[in-house]
Amino acid sequence: MSTWTSDRFGPVAVLTFTREPGNFMDFASMVQLGSLLEDLGRRTDEVKVVMLTSGLDDRFIDHAELSDLARAGAGQASEEELGSWSRALRLLEEIPQPTIAAVDGLASGGGNEIALACTLRVASPRSRFQQPEVAVGIIPGGGGSVRLPRLIGPGRAAEAILTGRLVFAEEALRVGWVNTVLTGTDFPQEALRWAGSIAGNPGPALHAAKHSVVAGSRLAFGEAVTTERRLFGELTAGNDALTSGS
Repeated sequence: MSTWTSDRFGPVAVLTFTREPGNFMDFASMVQLGSLLEDLGRRTDEVKVVMLTSGLDDRFIDHAELSDLARAGAGQASEEELGSWSRALRLLEEIPQPTIAAVDGLASGGGNEIALACTLRVASPRSRFQQPEVAVGIIPGGGGSVRLPRLIGPGRAAEAILTGRLVFAEEALRVGWVNTVLTGTDFPQEALRWAGSIAGNPGPALHAAKHSVVAGSRLAFGEAVTTERRLFGELTAGNDALTSGS
């Protein structure tokens, strides 16, 4: 049974995750997410922004399905299942289009790691974020202990991971965990409008900007600057907007 739906709102593709009762993420859903992202990544002429959201109230995505973790620990998961998390998270970072996590409620464990892999994160005032793994004797396994320090700094990230406490939207905004908190009464529409404001820009510039930002987080400084310079040159060559403006 499919747990993801894919909808288009102009140049914005919205992927909605719904898995009763608590939006716990299982291997099959991560395999499906990876396939959807691969497809959208090839459709750059139609899709400029990809947004992830939830079909359940007061939930974004919760932690990984515990039975899946138990099967993986017992050596009973397939290669496709074992690679499903890293594949989907890599695609969130690497497909050409900016990816946005629209969080309205709890993003915990693997759910928070999915949000961290996105280019941007928007939240409602009731949203909460958490990496609770230490409480059950493990650590984040989907990049949480790597991406979160790069996003909010090693000290703040270490405290959040070592305590496993909930971080509420106001604090998440203050420390840079999320980009904005949308306070309107209709969060899905507010998030869609926010995504649309990005999608209104030229696609090639969005792709290059995302590529450069990701390169800057992975490469040595000199290599990242070289990448930026190359992308800048590709966009300026023959760009009529640069000569037709005032």
